[in-house]
This record gives sequence, structure tokens and C-alpha cells, in this order.
Amino acid sequence: MHKFWLAVAAFCMLAPIVGGVAQGAETPSVTPQDHVLGKADAPVTIIEYASLTCPHCAAFDRDTLPKIKENWIDTGKAKLVFRIFPLNKVDVRAAVVANCVPPERFFTFIDELYRSQDTWMRAADPEKAVANIGRLAGAGGDKIAACLADKGMENEVIKLGYAAQQNYGVESTPTFFINGTKLVGEASYADFEKALIAAQPKT
Repeated sequence: MHKFWLAVAAFCMLAPIVGGVAQGAETPSVTPQDHVLGKADAPVTIIEYASLTCPHCAAFDRDTLPKIKENWIDTGKAKLVFRIFPLNKVDVRAAVVANCVPPERFFTFIDELYRSQDTWMRAADPEKAVANIGRLAGAGGDKIAACLADKGMENEVIKLGYAAQQNYGVESTPTFFINGTKLVGEASYADFEKALIAAQPKT
């Protein structure tokens, strides 16, 4: 188990792996608290567990997601649910900032974090750099400061990540569930398309 999650396990009482498609015994479902990209009634649901510091997640956001968005999300055939799976303390703090930006700017903020990942992760103070990006996304400085001071928000991020590990077997990022079918790692668009086609309702 990742050493961060050893600490999380105590609180609550990973290099990404590219793998194939496998069906898990327990799979996540959409909740009212989720950030959803696409139409709520889209027949195919992609649930993504991602780390904001993960370069493989950034590559997916940059190279593969635009094609999925064009061909599946914008056409109403699929929706994407984005959930942060923290691998370290910086992930936790960045997730808190993400949850403080206006909901309609959430995915814009995530995209910008991934586009500038190399820059803010190498900053002398990554948390401050992420907060600055949050301000550009429409969250006021006072609001971000209040969110970062709210230990309840931080604990919620940690608990949700721990639950993903314990309940759904999420161990690395990115991990996807496509209508319940698990796809692990930085898969190609071709791999996603195959899984998305298989997940379409049979007519």
C-alpha cells in the first residue's frame, strides 16, 4: 500500500499501472456531490479517479479526453464523472482548492492544473501556485484561504479517496469505471472507444 494511504488508513479508523478491462465486484455510482461533464441522462457513465499530481492523468486530460468529449460526451452518448484520488498531501490541498472554485468552472480549473502541472508542481510553494490558479478560475482569495483552513474539507477528500481504495479497489491513477467496467492506466483512445462501444445499451 502507498505510504500515504497507510497514514490515511490510520486517520480513517503509486506509479500508475496500465492494464486491461476487468469487471469488479463492487463499482461506484454517481452521487449528487459529483462533478459531471456531459448530459446527466447520458446512457454511458465514465467515472474517473485521478491524481492532480499524476503525469499520466495529465496526459489523459490533454491527449485522450478531448477525443472522448468530441465523440461521446458532446454527442450525449456518455458523461464523465471526475473524482480526485489523492496520492500525496499536495493532491489533498489541490483538491480542496478545486472544490472551492465555482462549480461551472470546475473542469476548466482541472484542465488548467493539468496543462500547467510541471510548473506549479515545481514551484517553491505548490499550494500557493494552485491557489493562484484557483483565483484565475473565479474563486476569491478569501474563499480559497477559508477552504484551505477548513480541515473538514481536507478530511472529506482523504476519506473519499480511502473509500475508493477500500470499496472499489482503486490503487493507482488514472482508474476508470465505464458503466461499471474497470479500465486502469493511461489507456489509448482506441481502448476507450472499445470499452465505450461495449458499454452502450443494447437495442
